[in-house]
Amino acid sequence: QVQLVESGGGLVQPGGSLRLSCAASGSVFSIYAMGWYRQAPGKQRELVAVINSGGNTNYADSVKGRFTISRDNAKNTVNLQMNSLKPEDTAGYYCNADLITTMMFRNTYWGQGTQVTVSS
Repeated sequence: QVQLVESGGGLVQPGGSLRLSCAASGSVFSIYAMGWYRQAPGKQRELVAVINSGGNTNYADSVKGRFTISRDNAKNTVNLQMNSLKPEDTAGYYCNADLITTMMFRNTYWGQGTQVTVSS
């Protein structure tokens, strides 16, 4: 059993900052990549940022220069530092991990999501 637990969402004013964290636990053997996706009401879930085990990152164009993803491989955690937040960043944010379990199965797992609301 693998669990991804997110934290750090909330309400922030435009131009403010938030930091999201996600920890993978349970039957985790190794993790290829971890990332963040978001989904606003009435829209499809979209990639925000992803980081692989080597530290290579990829960002959505809409967040480049404002968001920074980082990872602690030893702790199986991933963080998303979000600066200069805009109302259009409002969404549910979901942690994602592409990993191998202790049973040597590769699979993709999702967290339960954390709400980010940017509003004055």
